[in-house]
Amino acid sequence: MAGAADIFGTIFRDGTGISLSRIVGHEGTNVQQADFPVDAGSSSGQCGVTATYSIYLLDDQDADSRTAVEGHQNVTIDIADIVFDVLQNDDLWDIDDTGYNFRHTIEICDDVAFAIAGRRYLIEYRLVPAGEQPIIVRFRADCI
Repeated sequence: MAGAADIFGTIFRDGTGISLSRIVGHEGTNVQQADFPVDAGSSSGQCGVTATYSIYLLDDQDADSRTAVEGHQNVTIDIADIVFDVLQNDDLWDIDDTGYNFRHTIEICDDVAFAIAGRRYLIEYRLVPAGEQPIIVRFRADCI
């Protein structure tokens, strides 16, 4: 079993964030847009929508505590806007020379996402490939 790991970063208070990652599917290959149908399954729970994100304010004293950020809970995202079929390697990516296939800019025009400096936030994405279990991608952002 491959290990799960959060991606760590820093974000400005009242700012937006760009989440970048190279996502590998359950078969061990880079995910592509065709892996995600318009309706990935039943309409119940986490398997009914192809892609969503949520942002939570974390409590560093209680690992099980997280508070959903208003306007940023279970927000549906269009796969075509966040998943690339070809790995991208531009100035945004400085992890390696291989590149990323996932990019999402958090929209903050209507609802602030990161309102409290000095706190940590969790940005959690759920991507549901056709006939598969969800792929969870998580970012932990320290707000400054």
